[in-house]
Amino acid sequence: MTRRENVLRAIRFEGPETIPMAFHINAACWHHYDQDALQDLMEAHPVLFPGFTRQPTVSPRYGLNARRDEPYTDPWGCVWATNDDGITGAVHGHPLSDWDRLDTYMPPDPATTDGTFPLDWESIAEGVRRRRKSGQLIAGGLPHGHTFLRLQDIRGYENLIFDMADDRPELRRLIAMVEEFNYQFVMRWMALEPDMMTYAEDLGMQVGPMLSPKHFRTYIKPVYERLMKPARERGCIVHMHSDGDIRTLVDDLIDDGVEVINLQDLVNGIDWIAERFAGTTCVELDIDRQAITPYGSPAQIDALIREEVTKLGSKAGGLMMVYGLYPGVPLENAKAVMDAMETYAAYYA
Repeated sequence: MTRRENVLRAIRFEGPETIPMAFHINAACWHHYDQDALQDLMEAHPVLFPGFTRQPTVSPRYGLNARRDEPYTDPWGCVWATNDDGITGAVHGHPLSDWDRLDTYMPPDPATTDGTFPLDWESIAEGVRRRRKSGQLIAGGLPHGHTFLRLQDIRGYENLIFDMADDRPELRRLIAMVEEFNYQFVMRWMALEPDMMTYAEDLGMQVGPMLSPKHFRTYIKPVYERLMKPARERGCIVHMHSDGDIRTLVDDLIDDGVEVINLQDLVNGIDWIAERFAGTTCVELDIDRQAITPYGSPAQIDALIREEVTKLGSKAGGLMMVYGLYPGVPLENAKAVMDAMETYAAYYA
């Protein structure tokens, strides 16, 4: 079974061969860890890193908003800054911190950008053709932070929350502008006929969401619904990611048409996730990066991943898992995560 077939079977509860597992290494890791040691781990885990080839030196290309001491102004006019190469920055400059600028504020062109970075649609289309020819899963999507976070970047978080509380008419105008840009971007992806569309947007804090459920339903949910509708109508899988505690919002997300929900394990609670989703909606579980994997023992890491597989998985499918390695996690713990992911991927095989 190809990886594409395995993933689709997991999403559709059609009996995948294994639990799809993905291990992502943040670009900053390559200057925080010994590169040979990190490559040794990758080489020793071919299930997670198929086709891996060692390099004498790994020199990652940092995103435009992830370059130390190089502030980046995105196409919406938001200014990003970071203090570590490879770590995505935060927005420190909000182009509409004052509503007086709204009348002259213009959206970027979805023909040349995703709203965060410049792009070339011809290159994207060529990449899709290559992946389709080789039998790979075709996943398109909006950039991370496409709606709620985009509004926050443009206005500033506190301003945005007060705008929602006051139901400012200017906010309605800005939402319409952002939505139209995103809709045109989605339609460009629809023309490429992807298997899956991703709608990544962090909505949660450590406890609860960043906006009230009432304000989410008033201002954000209708936008999500319209942006996801073209994918749903074409039979394209709708994938949603959010960091943080989103327990009070997930019913609205599923109502909008989300078929794969990517959420964090411990902040939402393994038992809660199992009760809400197991056997009904495919979960792409984001394995803990705050407590056990950076500070626990390898045995605790193994126990965590085993618990998640047994509580959330089944032979029918419905579970995928992902881990993101960031600086600060001991390499022996990173190895423990890799070992457990490879071991328990075949738990139901």
